[in-house]
Amino acid sequence: MAIEWIEQVTGAIGQKKRYRQYKARTEQLPENYRAAIDALDRYLMYFGSITKGDTLVSMLEDLADLFDESAASGIPIRAIVGEDPVEFAEAFLQNYSEGQWIDKERKRLIDAIDRVAGNEP
Repeated sequence: MAIEWIEQVTGAIGQKKRYRQYKARTEQLPENYRAAIDALDRYLMYFGSITKGDTLVSMLEDLADLFDESAASGIPIRAIVGEDPVEFAEAFLQNYSEGQWIDKERKRLIDAIDRVAGNEP
């Protein structure tokens, strides 16, 4: 019991530290890349509703990697996100679907239909 609590506390502290490091990294980006990643960050937080902190932090770190490398290589923002930033964000988010509240609801829907359909003659 105590071990689980310690792991939860230290895990949360580690996630906060990683998140602060992510924010510090994004502050170092050129202004237009920083504005783009901030907009994506906001959308991903609201749209993704990721519940597992570790998944969230990993996703944001990967996004920062993408923008760091793109800025260093001079890749234009449109070349990163394409013409539809929503499509890019949602495709990016699909790589981190574990832990999203919608996954739980999808499973709940599937299970409910399976249950009632199994009772049909």
